[in-house]
This record gives sequence, structure tokens and C-alpha cells, in this order.
Amino acid sequence: MKCPFCQHANTQVIDTRLSEEHNCIRRRRRCMACDKRFSTMESVEMRMPLIIKRTGEKVLFDPAKLHTSLNRALHKRPIDSETVEDTIAAIESRLYHLGVKEISSQAIGEMMLDELALLDEVAYVRFASVYKSFHDVSEFTQLIASLNKK
Repeated sequence: MKCPFCQHANTQVIDTRLSEEHNCIRRRRRCMACDKRFSTMESVEMRMPLIIKRTGEKVLFDPAKLHTSLNRALHKRPIDSETVEDTIAAIESRLYHLGVKEISSQAIGEMMLDELALLDEVAYVRFASVYKSFHDVSEFTQLIASLNKK
């Protein structure tokens, strides 16, 4: 690793420690040329897959869109913001663990439906009605009937 002070390429690791959260490694280094010390942090880089929209367009994953959709579905429901954040984290975790480079927006919509089904039935119906583009009341009644069977 290059020294941030003199740009010399040769540095020595003096100390290595695991962070308090155990999600990265802190290394204390010493430059062999200028003898100055500095710290570096090393962590795993997790990349979210590209999202393939219904139009075929590929876009970067945006957790704010998940947040907006969940908040819209959960509007005036008795769900606290911490639970919303936990739900978003659960969906992001599922995306990370799939290990794919690309995923359809429909697959993410299904993940959101799975999470909402566990969280709040009213929010589930709200989200499903928009996500599945319901056209009439019969589609609502079919969805509610399927919820009652579970």
C-alpha cells in the first residue's frame, strides 16, 4: 500500500485488529521511506445486482425506492420506522446472498410481497394492488381470499 504522505510503495504492517463491529480489519502501517505511521481499514465489498426493469432497462439498485414503496404501503399502519428499516435490510440481505449480477424488478417486488405478508396484511394488499396492476374488485377479493387461506 502506498504511503499517503510520500507516496512510497513499501509500507510495513505494525498492528492488525478487528473492529468493534467485527465487520472490518484495522491495520496500523509504517512507511519504510519517511517513517510516518497511518491506519487503513479493510472490509469486504458487497455489490448489489443491477436491476432489470420491465422495459429491459438496467439500473443501479436504489434502496431509497424500497423505502418509498414500503412507506407508501405502510402509510398510517401501526408499523414503526425501525421495523421498516429491518425489512429493507432483510430484502437487501436476500439480494446480496443471491450472488447474481442482475435481477428483475419483478423478483424484488416478490421479495417485498413476501416481507409485507409477514409484516402487515393491509400493507400487503396495498402493495400487491399497485405491483400487480389490479383492474377490478375481483382481483382484490381473490388476493384477500388467498390471504385468508394462509
